[in-house]
Amino acid sequence: MFSRLCLSALLALGVLSPLHAATNEGQLAEQQLRHIATYFPGRMAGSPAEMLNADYLQQQFQQWGYESNKRDFTAHYHYKSQDGRVSDRSVIATSVIAARAGEVPQQIVILAQADTWLPLSDSDRQKNRGGLTLQGADDNASGVAVMLELAERLQSTPLHYSLRFVALSASALHGEEDYLARMKPEEKKNTLLVIKLNDLLVGNRLWFNSGTNTPEPVARQTRDRALALARSAHIPAATLGKAVKNEPAVETFDKAGIPLLSVRAANWDKKGHRVHTSNAHFPQGSCQQQASCDNLAWIDRWLPGRITHRTRDSVKILLPLIRELANPQPEA
Repeated sequence: MFSRLCLSALLALGVLSPLHAATNEGQLAEQQLRHIATYFPGRMAGSPAEMLNADYLQQQFQQWGYESNKRDFTAHYHYKSQDGRVSDRSVIATSVIAARAGEVPQQIVILAQADTWLPLSDSDRQKNRGGLTLQGADDNASGVAVMLELAERLQSTPLHYSLRFVALSASALHGEEDYLARMKPEEKKNTLLVIKLNDLLVGNRLWFNSGTNTPEPVARQTRDRALALARSAHIPAATLGKAVKNEPAVETFDKAGIPLLSVRAANWDKKGHRVHTSNAHFPQGSCQQQASCDNLAWIDRWLPGRITHRTRDSVKILLPLIRELANPQPEA
């Protein structure tokens, strides 16, 4: 009842209406990022905000002509109380999946975590980690927003390989494992690449990393090609090579033998160690799970122009990359 009433009210206010079409690269992504962070804070797995966000994302995909559906699944987790007791809990999480068929069944998956951090302990709540006020502008409205602009711009592009966009919920609660478990063996075999978009704002530069088990020819076509596109556009970008160990959230697909390209902004050195920044407001180059700083007002104040520049840069690299991958040219 709550969800239906809220949905009706938001529709009446125009919150779920389509945003204005954008002409410049990154413009729609910035609009989407600000829209999601503003209207769907606290979109934790199983929350009303998450359900409303899923409705909104599905509406966006459908208006661009994608076959889109919502997928519910049960996510289990342990919650630690202040007295040390650990209890088993569960939530019904909702992911959104959209697809366009190509000439062949092989597919490229673009995936982004759509929910915000769900407190896993009394300590999390006391430290304001996650919760109802977390806008999650960086983690991960940024990844979802860039994914949405890519979907909008690719809606009429002729495809040789199919495209699938996944706004995944409960990523920290084994959501990726659930998604992988539901893939049929033939679908796993036909998945040529997973592109994972996460935390694209606060880090000092974009990093393009391949999975440990990604074949080197695929890494050259994806990771190295992305870096070449970044250089040609004078966009700061780097790679750790095949460095899934630095990104535990992306291990699921790599362990399954599915080629992977991870895209995220981070403050790393060339060995993958986190480095401090000169910005006292983001000393670790990250603001994950913190409602006090992972919000539009804080990022706009202390990283002025970052949202505009990073959404533009992300689309400027990823759009031509995906177009090339979805429509490979025959070798001379």
